[in-house]
Amino acid sequence: MSHTGSAGGQPGSQRTTDQASALSKPARAYAELVAGNQRFVGGAPRHPNQDAGHRAAVADGQHPFAVIVGCSDSRLAAEIIFDRGLGDLFVVRTAGHTAGPEVLGSVEYAVTVLGTPLVVVLGHDSCGAVQAARESTATGTAPSGHLRAVVDAVLPSLRRAEAEGVDDIDGIVDIHIAHTVETLLGQSPVLADEVAQGRCAVVGVSYRLAAGVVRPVAAVPADFAPLGVPTGSAEPAAA
Repeated sequence: MSHTGSAGGQPGSQRTTDQASALSKPARAYAELVAGNQRFVGGAPRHPNQDAGHRAAVADGQHPFAVIVGCSDSRLAAEIIFDRGLGDLFVVRTAGHTAGPEVLGSVEYAVTVLGTPLVVVLGHDSCGAVQAARESTATGTAPSGHLRAVVDAVLPSLRRAEAEGVDDIDGIVDIHIAHTVETLLGQSPVLADEVAQGRCAVVGVSYRLAAGVVRPVAAVPADFAPLGVPTGSAEPAAA
């Protein structure tokens, strides 16, 4: 599919386009996120691309270099923890980073229309959605309203954790992050094809609320291994 994001003709638009070109490879995009998180953790954020000039440059088009499929937790603001600005990240957030049709469609839009080379599943320790699912399982009672849909989406991760003998909440969160990576690839042939063609990668990371650091959990494809990201069990439809 064609990638058609346009920078427009505003002042600074060429600089924006050049930046997008430099970050058009999955590994380079991931490295940029890691560098931004390191600045945030170290207390020396640069707050890039947040000035009036850049605001004008991206008004007519966008070239985000990463899609963040993150948990809606109020402490997990992607632009802050990765030290990025306007037009850098295409952010989709749900409780427990659950991936329904609207999330999948949003990811496919970013990857195929905007040409975004990296999809990041962003979870965190002490996840409330995972805790709610554990409580529901332990008590045998389902939550009321639409919260049940969130809990139901987490239950496969709980079953996998039980099968693997993982009982601590953060270990279960890691399994749930990896499960979301698999869900994105398994339920979106469009995304799986982009990964198989080498135009995109999907990485799962876990954020530590107190320390502020992100830790890799799973990734597809395997060529992210040199960056210190373990390869997840999920694989794109055709390698």
